[in-house]
Order: sequence, then C-alpha cells, then structure tokens
Amino acid sequence: MKFSESDIVRAKEDIPEECIKKGDVGTVVVAFSDPNETYEVKFVDKNNRSRQMVLLPDEIEKVEEA
Repeated sequence: MKFSESDIVRAKEDIPEECIKKGDVGTVVVAFSDPNETYEVKFVDKNNRSRQMVLLPDEIEKVEEA
C-alpha cells in the first residue's frame, strides 16, 4: 500500500531498538520511492517524546478515520 505524507499510520510490529510498540500511532513525514519504497514516520509517546524512523511499507498500516 502506498502512503502519503501526513497519513496517520500504526506500527504493525514491535521495534524494540527504537522503543516502538505494535499499535503505536505516528505520522508519515516523508515518503521515499527511490531506491526503495520507505516512509519516515514520526511517533510521539505519552510523555511527549518524539522518535522519527524510516520504515518499510509492510511495517505500518494506515489508521482509518472515524
């Protein structure tokens, strides 16, 4: 699935080295297509600490708007 910048996404798996848990919600900041499809996602935890990381499309899923 292709994601766009500003899409709200959810981590599909734990990423322990980055302290990201399955289900954590973040925002796509940058979408890359070259050399591979990847997405820079910004996550903010309950203590207002942010982490940005580059993820593959199969590591995230779009959060559907209610």
